[in-house]
Amino acid sequence: MNKHEAPIALSVLHKNTRHDSGPKHVTGTAEYIDDMIEPVGTMHAYLGLSTRAHAEIASIDLAAVKAAPGVIGVLTAEDIPGENDVSPSHKHDEPIFAQGKVHFWGQPMFAVVAETRDAARRAAQLAKVEYRDLPHALDVRAAQAAGGALVTDPLKLERGDLDAGFAAAPRRVKGSIAIGGQDHFYLEGQIAFAVPGEDEDVTVYSSTQHPSEVQLMVAQVLAIRHHAVTVQVRRMGGGFGGKETQGNLFAAVACLAAKKWNRACKIRPDRDDDMQATGKRHDFVVDYDVGYDENGKIHAVDAVYGARAGFSSDLSGPVTDRALFHADNAYWYPAVRVRSEPLYTNTVSNTAFRGFGGPQGMMAAERWIEDIAYALGKDPLEIRKANFYGTHTDNVTPYHQTVEDNVIHRVVEELEASSDYQARRQAIVAFNQTSSVLKKGIALTPVKFGISFTATWYNQAGALVHVYKDGSIHLSHGGTEMGQGLYIKVAQVVADAFGVGLDAVKIMATTTGKVPNTSATAASSGTDLNGMAAWDACEQIKRRLEAHAAKLYEADGVDCQWVQGGMMVGTRFVPFAELCASAYLNRVQLSAAGFYKTPTIHWDRATGRGHPFYYFAYGASVSEVTIDTLTGEYSVDRADILHDVGKSLNPVIDIGQIEGGFIQGMGWLTTEELVWDGKGQLRTHAPSTYKIPLASDIPPVFNVKLAEWSVNREPTIGRSKAVGEPPFMLAMSVVEALGMAVASVADYRYAPQLNTPVTPERVLMGVERIKREARG
Repeated sequence: MNKHEAPIALSVLHKNTRHDSGPKHVTGTAEYIDDMIEPVGTMHAYLGLSTRAHAEIASIDLAAVKAAPGVIGVLTAEDIPGENDVSPSHKHDEPIFAQGKVHFWGQPMFAVVAETRDAARRAAQLAKVEYRDLPHALDVRAAQAAGGALVTDPLKLERGDLDAGFAAAPRRVKGSIAIGGQDHFYLEGQIAFAVPGEDEDVTVYSSTQHPSEVQLMVAQVLAIRHHAVTVQVRRMGGGFGGKETQGNLFAAVACLAAKKWNRACKIRPDRDDDMQATGKRHDFVVDYDVGYDENGKIHAVDAVYGARAGFSSDLSGPVTDRALFHADNAYWYPAVRVRSEPLYTNTVSNTAFRGFGGPQGMMAAERWIEDIAYALGKDPLEIRKANFYGTHTDNVTPYHQTVEDNVIHRVVEELEASSDYQARRQAIVAFNQTSSVLKKGIALTPVKFGISFTATWYNQAGALVHVYKDGSIHLSHGGTEMGQGLYIKVAQVVADAFGVGLDAVKIMATTTGKVPNTSATAASSGTDLNGMAAWDACEQIKRRLEAHAAKLYEADGVDCQWVQGGMMVGTRFVPFAELCASAYLNRVQLSAAGFYKTPTIHWDRATGRGHPFYYFAYGASVSEVTIDTLTGEYSVDRADILHDVGKSLNPVIDIGQIEGGFIQGMGWLTTEELVWDGKGQLRTHAPSTYKIPLASDIPPVFNVKLAEWSVNREPTIGRSKAVGEPPFMLAMSVVEALGMAVASVADYRYAPQLNTPVTPERVLMGVERIKREARG
């Protein structure tokens, strides 16, 4: 191209762009940790798990384990040179290997290291353990009855005069809702592969959302400095929060073995053991007292959020905090007091899961909205609208942050119209009057979800960008790819910044050796944080190139303008590769470390006040269902979604996240049931007993649209909004629609009050309960 030719148009930002690993996923060539070529002599580890919910370890005999074929050795707490702890909250309450006592069925007590995985797995079953059983509490109500021991400090959010609010409310509803947990059921299970190096060095390939925390934990366990541990993550086969902290133990065990025997070591549990030994979404029981008036306007809310935390703190503090942050969903409470109870239970320590407590908080809010609607004989949508946050008044949250970007009214109004909600609801009411066995339901529910880590220090990210003299670009950042499309979005940001095509940008695996001290890829903030950090790195390099071009071509800086394909210097177009080559010859640095920290946010947990969220993401969904009142079976017939992602960086990726989030949320709320027996053993520990949604569960009519008019009022990357977690809560409309169908058997005179998951059994029991109430 000579100086008279026009620049080429290559911009890829805000455009539909396929996932960078999409073709690899389809063809089976995407490499995961278990696909990596193993060095000669690679060992395999397997965990020995407890078979009691709560007991003292009277004795443990590992002789048969050590003597089993192929066994190299056994690791116990005595083999740990540093701390026997992988607690992410640093409360020293989560040992790698139990000592003296076990707190849940499935707790690791030792690890077998053998020549093959099969040998290690078989040998792990040969341990002879004698226990002295202790009393155990397995769920929220049992824990409360046993005294309500907590694994971490609770939180209280309070605003307004609660007594005055209740006094002014002519009507009142009290109740409770049990909200079930959920297993992450990632396609790729927990896995770690450690390779020992010189001196203290060790490299670990970990399926983790938080490489820097794995680095910290391994260093802590091995009693070495962080710089000796390199953690690498190219991609995960799903995470959903289950690999934010739960990978710590597996990485630590692999590294312990690798350094002890100076051989590479891999650990990969079976799905059954993975499900028993790793944390899940927290079960909640929410007890509430709500005052309201004849128009359905809420005056006061008082609620306690009891959560099955498990045996240690893990992330139960921030999870239960966020449940309170979303106790309002999209609703204004003139007076409110909400309190958390992260309860100690003799179950695996629960952890992060998409939405991070927010879904449980919102589900409770939708329950009392529904209770009010049925008590007043109104459409629940009417009650929802009556209680939405205002735009200039009635807009302060229970944690004293003013909602300044409220678009929920427009989102709901547009979806109500586009889904033909009102006419369909009338038709459903008419259908239910004449159909004796099949009943239908429809519901429209909103979502308002706060974006940022509530632990303020996590709202930071780094990136490293190298530009080579041929114009190719090497991109590293601290975010991890688990299928959500983070890598491609950040690559789009970089390509757009330099005005080049995506093929010029090489996406590198995430590694602590390139970008240090990174935050977990969680809280829906991966693109917000890492995209801005990468953009900052690009801007540094661009400023150097601008100065170089001005000097080289004897132009003013203002005459150097970036365009697609390169730079215009006055009337001369300089292709990007040519510019980079000349910069190298003139000793211009073409590498930069970018950094970003989210502005304006702050949070004081002690006072329950602050501005913990940078902005809010909004959405709404309409679901229509049909139930069989004789069996409880049901189908989700149609779903319509309108969701706010700001100015989308990649619409097709965002729509995929919304569709997947809705279906995963539907699974949590309808089919995915965790069941422990009386002895504390998880019985739903495999695909045979734990039902995730299938392709056949997708509504046959599934309309998903982005709110294309939305632009983030905050200066996020490309004015986009987070999309990872907010769509998950859209599935609440399925529960509310099922509730309407159940309530129709008595002409909607009684609130359905369905606990989740709303399985066919619960639908049938709900129908029978309402029939009994109708009979008096």
